[in-house]
Order: sequence, then structure tokens, then C-alpha cells
Amino acid sequence: MPQHRSAADLPYADGDFYSFEALLADKERDRLHEVREWLGREVAPIAVDCWNRAEFPHELVPRLAELDVMSPIRRQGHSSLLAGLLHAEFTRADASIATFMGVHDGLFTGSLELLASEEQKAKWLPEAYTLEKIGAFALTEPLGGSDVAGGTRTTARREGDAWVLNGAKRWIGNATFSDWVVVFARDIADDQVKGFLVDTTLPGYRATKIENKIALRTVQNADITLEDVRVPSEFKLAHANSFRDTNKVLKVTRLAVAWQAVGQQLAAFDVARRYAVEREQFGRPIASFQLVQDQLVTILGNVVSSLGMMVRLAQLEDAGQARDEQSALAKAFTTARMRESVAIGRSLLGGNGIVSDFGMAKVFADAEAIYSYEGTHEINTLVTGRAITGISAIV
Repeated sequence: MPQHRSAADLPYADGDFYSFEALLADKERDRLHEVREWLGREVAPIAVDCWNRAEFPHELVPRLAELDVMSPIRRQGHSSLLAGLLHAEFTRADASIATFMGVHDGLFTGSLELLASEEQKAKWLPEAYTLEKIGAFALTEPLGGSDVAGGTRTTARREGDAWVLNGAKRWIGNATFSDWVVVFARDIADDQVKGFLVDTTLPGYRATKIENKIALRTVQNADITLEDVRVPSEFKLAHANSFRDTNKVLKVTRLAVAWQAVGQQLAAFDVARRYAVEREQFGRPIASFQLVQDQLVTILGNVVSSLGMMVRLAQLEDAGQARDEQSALAKAFTTARMRESVAIGRSLLGGNGIVSDFGMAKVFADAEAIYSYEGTHEINTLVTGRAITGISAIV
């Protein structure tokens, strides 16, 4: 009979095969463990049920505020490595809640931190950090995704002491219940994309939930319409005056999505490893079969390679040396590895891999959204290709 030990006796059961967490300072490592324990207690137990019902657990928001994880780098002074590992841990517990955080604390709060004036930041950021005000980020449009940089159709027109916005946005996370949304629109006067903080109670603003998703079902994505929405001039983000400015936000959040791909692979490894040692066939755990061990090791190898890339990129970020194309490669590479990992994990569970009760079906489906947003695999590949050839293959 093959010998096997409990997870408590295994030094590698958590998937951190090369001990990347050891690179953190002691206080940051303690913080990571604190957040991991909180996620295991507060998020993981409700994740599948919320996903099945496609409903967001609003009761979780005050508890998230108490956890105080908003803006770990700029506000709290933590390393990029801790910030990335925290985002991976959120994804490991539930990709939908991680995406909520990515939208509110990455895209929305990040837009204010990077593109607002000091006066605007002092006015808006405190309530964003405490989650008293929930934010959203509206860039993607019904007819514009990968080409939105040069094809933004939503317009902004200066009219006296206000800007008038008209257009539509799609796939806007949190937008069905957010208090604010950062909207990017093309100024008809100079043809430049500018950013605006929009109060979602303004006349002419409407958000409609997108139904029937197969991924990130807990995330409340919406179609937004803007019909002559009058935004006071002081709500135009002071430093959001071109798409080049918008890209400052996307560079950072693209990294966060690459960390999500790490977290999703860790989730796949968790479910697959546990299932393999507990599930018995032919009178013994399926983990005793060579092909199953090969599958687990392939997932683990993908996790380790993705983590290694992200750890180095976090170091470059802290040194102020990270480049856009490095973020693009990270997002393309880690999400490709993720797609393979979750597919292997689903296969390992057999028929139980397509039932959300066992966890892997949710991990498998959510990976598809992570693969696509914050720049598709193809676009990020071409951004990287342009960097190494000097020739653009993007029209």
C-alpha cells in the first residue's frame, strides 16, 4: 500500500514550493498570514454559494473595511511583493471578491491616486479607502475593447462650469451598486481621452446588470449608459488628459491581474491536491497513481514559474524600473499557464470537476475572465513583441 501523509506534515502542501514568501520582511509575512486566515474564515466558505446565485455579499464590505487592506503600497507603504501576494491570496479564496477589490482598490482608487489633483485626492480618497464609497472604472465600451485607446466613442463636451457626457460602457464591475465611477470619455474639442469622477445618482446615468455569465458570477458587471450626464468641472480628474494618462493606471492593474492568475493556479492546486489524496479508486487514493502525480506536478510547475516571474517584476516595480511591456508579458504568460493549470485540475476531478460543489468548476470557469480582461492574451503578446522587435503588429 502506498504511503501518504496528512497536509499538516507536508512542507509543500500550500504550493509555495520555492518559499517565495520568505522574501517578505517579517511584518509583511505576518500580515499576509493574517489576511490569508481572514479569507479562509470570511470569504472561502461563502464563495461557491454566492457564485451559484450570482449575488454579491454586501455584508462582507464592512468587514473588508475593518481588514484595512486598501492601497497597500501608496497608502500603507508596503512592498509590491506583499501587495501582489495579497491579491493572489484574495483570488485563491475567490476570484470574484478579488475582482471586486481589483476594481475598487486597483482601477478606481488607483485612478484617483494617479490622476487626481492633491485637492481632489484629499476630498475623495478617505471614503474610498474606508469603503464608505464604492467605486467603479468605466473604460471598455460595447463596441470597443482592445481598440479603446484610439476608439473611445463616449464623448465629453465642456459646457460652462460642467462637462456633458454621452455614450455607453460595458463590463463595468461594481457598477450596479457603486457610489462613484471613473468614466473615460473623448473630449470633442481636442479629441483626447479625459477622466471624470461621476456620481451614480446623477440624472442620465443608468447601470444595468449583465446576466447569464459563466465566469466571475459574483461580480456585478453592468452596461452603463450616459445620456447628457452633467458632471461639475471640479469632478474632471486633473491629470487625466490623454489615454497615455489612462495607461498609467492600466500598467499597474495589469500586474494585479497577473497576480490573480497566480492565485487562481494556487486555488486549482489546493482543490486538486486535496481531492487527489482524499478520493479513492481501486482501493487507494488516486494520488498514488503516476499520471495523477504528473498532473499535480504540472500545475505546481506552472505556479512556481508564474510566481518567479511576478516576484522579479515586483522587485523591478519597487526599484522604479518596471516597464509596460514587462507587465504585458507577465499578464500573457501567467494567464496562459493558469488556463492550462485549471484545465488539468478540472480533468483530475473527472465528472466532479464540472459540479461547483467540489470547487474546481468555479476555479475553471473564473479563469476564463481573468484570461481576457486587462488586455487580452493576444494584445499583451503583441505589446511584448513590439518591444523586442521595434515593429508594431497592432493596427
